[in-house]
This record gives sequence, structure tokens and C-alpha cells, in this order.
Amino acid sequence: MATRQQQVMASAGDALRYEPIGKRVRAALAGGVVLDTTDAVVVWEPRRLLCQYAVPEADLRADLTPAADVGAAVPEDGMLGPDVPFAAHTAAGTALDLSVGGVVRPGAAFRPEDGDLDGMVLLDFDALGPWWHEEEENVGHARDPFHRIDTLPSTRRVRVERDGELVALSTRAMAVFEAQLPPRFYLPREDVVADLAPTGTKTACPYKGWSTYWTVRTPSGAVEDAAWSYETPLHDVVAAAGYVCFDDGALDVTVDAPA
Repeated sequence: MATRQQQVMASAGDALRYEPIGKRVRAALAGGVVLDTTDAVVVWEPRRLLCQYAVPEADLRADLTPAADVGAAVPEDGMLGPDVPFAAHTAAGTALDLSVGGVVRPGAAFRPEDGDLDGMVLLDFDALGPWWHEEEENVGHARDPFHRIDTLPSTRRVRVERDGELVALSTRAMAVFEAQLPPRFYLPREDVVADLAPTGTKTACPYKGWSTYWTVRTPSGAVEDAAWSYETPLHDVVAAAGYVCFDDGALDVTVDAPA
């Protein structure tokens, strides 16, 4: 019987895993660049869904000392999502405080006890920043080298409604297929008939960039944060710049809608 690739990858979740990335990775703290390396790897601690950057200590311009705190509690069961803090380590190793010029980041580094990662330290993405891959800023969290996005023009008929009221109708969407996430269809502004007003909500995606959220207004009322767009997206979704995607949990989104 065939096995889905996703299941094969998930079966390794209890192992300490790493992968070289080959890119120049930099990070700043206290107004200056404290990391500049071409030898970074990404590391998944056991049960971690997201990877973290591990870098040679020699490429880190910061002081590392044993952490004063014992770290965060580790949930006993299941995979550990983005809400579980960096300090909740599931691999053997030493938690470290990181300091630069009097700025201290408690527990922001971790030295794993593993021969394949000798001389490397894992870094808490949220404790440093901004980060860059080559010359492009990296936001949100470390980038998984196996995370893929395809942004493709589509002529599929996409209809968006709210309680029977037309919000948008398009046959010229940009379809975004991202790893194991459901497909999303981004529509050109010209095909949106409802009024859109920015809400001030923004989220960061390491693969798409910073999102802008919109209130969708129809004659019967408004739904806050019911749509989003990437006004200046990163390279994977640049073809969808300025296009609008609608939340199918708040609105009725039909792909391949009848004419």
C-alpha cells in the first residue's frame, strides 16, 4: 500500500533533524549585525513543527553564558507548534543567554549535545532581528528549505459572497499552492465589488512577507479582517502583489462557481 510523503516526513518527528541551507544568513541586535554566516543549517528539535537556525558560534558576534533560568516547560504529548516557546527544548543540550553591548536576551541560544552539530548554536528567531537571507529580509520565523509555494494564474471562476450578497467574482485569480496548506485564490482588486477598508492588522509570513488585512463592507454590514493581501510580497508570491484573498471561514468562497 502506498504511503503519502507527508506521513513519511511526520514519522521522523521524534528525531533531532538538520539540513544545510547554503544561503548567507544575517541577523541584527542592538542596532548592529551580530550574525553573518554562510554555514547556517536549520534544525528541528524532536516534536518541533518549525525549524530554527543553527549557526557556527565563530560567526556569532555575541557573548554566550549558561542561562540563568531553567527554560520553559515542554508539553508532554503531541507535536510542538509555533505557540511553544524556543526555551522549551526537547533535545539534550545547554541553554544559553545571549548578550551584545549590554543588551541581554535570556535563553536565546541553545548548544545541542550532538556530534553532527558540534560548534553550532540554535538561535531564538524572535530574540534577534531583523534577519536576512542574502539581501532579502526574513520575517516571521526561520525558513524551511522544504516549504514550497507555487503562485499560478488561474481562469477558474471564483465567487465570493456574504449572505447571498456578491463580494467578488473573478476568472483571473492568482492561485497560491503552499506546502500542506489548502489552495488560496487571490483576486484582482478590479473584480471586487464590495468596499474594502484596511484594519491595521498585519501578520508576518517568512515565505510571503507582511500581510495587510481588510474589512469587507456590503449593504448588510461589515466583516472585519475578512480579507488580506500582500502589497509588497516576497519573491514566491510577487505575481499576486496587491491581489485580495478572502477568508472562507467568514465569507462564502466558491471555486469553480457556476456561471
